[in-house]
Order: sequence, then structure tokens, then C-alpha cells
Amino acid sequence: MKPLCPRLERAFYNRDTRIVARELLGKRLVRQIDGLRLSGRIVETEVYTQNDAACHASRGRTPRTEVMFGPPGHAYIYFIYGMHHCFNVVTEPEGTAAAALIRALAPVEGRQEMLVRRQGRGGVQLSNGPAKLCYALGIDRSLNRVDLTTSKELWIEEDKEIAGEQIARGPRIGVRGDERALNVEWRFWVRGNEYVSR
Repeated sequence: MKPLCPRLERAFYNRDTRIVARELLGKRLVRQIDGLRLSGRIVETEVYTQNDAACHASRGRTPRTEVMFGPPGHAYIYFIYGMHHCFNVVTEPEGTAAAALIRALAPVEGRQEMLVRRQGRGGVQLSNGPAKLCYALGIDRSLNRVDLTTSKELWIEEDKEIAGEQIARGPRIGVRGDERALNVEWRFWVRGNEYVSR
């Protein structure tokens, strides 16, 4: 299925992660699965970079983090707490480990199918958190490392422009690390959107 709007190209991701994370707000995350197109508008993101104690790549390359050091525009999907997936987009030039976590989506297409995948948990509970949106869209580690600029299963499109005054920023949620990691304002969200995780 062809994108309804232009797909984000590699140059979009090949920039400072703080800029990418902020400009991902309003873009549409699309999942093509079982012949269906599911999508949601991105309303919350977080920044993670190699020199950040909260980043998985802060201790260097490992089999898990190798994708973060690769070309921008790929998916980095990891498993947490032995039960949940989280979806990130790899950013910045190859060799620099960085990614933007997609924290929340406002559903756009395929809401009924998302509801089934979320076992009836509707309303804002459908996709107001990083694990919830992965369940709703059927995103798991089988999609780790896919190229978002060419994949037929997972990609991000242009959608709605979010004005600067509509964007809020603050500390990230649930991170560990030093004082900087806990307090740096690397979480971005759309003000007043009901699907923002907090």
C-alpha cells in the first residue's frame, strides 16, 4: 500500500535528535499488517543520545544497541520488563548512537483493529504510552532494524504541522541515570492532547 502522505526520508532523521524528536510531533506512524493500514499521529517523544546515562548505548556497542550506531531512519525496538515493546527511530549520522522514542499516538486509522489488539482497552488507553502503542499497532522485535524509509510494514509519513506554541517540553519519564539524565528536558509533547502519556 502506498503512503497517503509523503514518507519521511532519511535526511529527516539524519539530524540532531532533539530536532527530530520535536518535529516528529504531528507526523503519522503507519503499520501495514494483515492487509490493514493502522496509523496514529505522534503526540509525544523522548530523546536518547550516546553521551546520556539513560541511553542504552551509553556504554558502547552491544548486539542490542548496534542498530543505534547504524544509518538513521531505522527502527530500534526493544523489550522491557519481560513483557512490553518500545519503538524508537534511529537518528543522527551513522556511527553516532541516538534515537527518538515514540511515547504516544493519537489513533487515526484502524481504531477498531487497534481495539482488538488492545483487548478492548479503548479511549486514551488505546495508545497513550510507548508499550500501549506497540500493542495497538502490532509492533514487536520482528521489526527491529527495519528501514523506515523503504519498509512496506512500518514507516512514518508527513501529516499535521504542530505550531511551536503547541509543543511542551520537560524531563523524560521513568529514566535512570545521573542527575542530568533525570532532569534534562528531552521529552516533547503536544499541549492538551488527551493521548499524551502524562
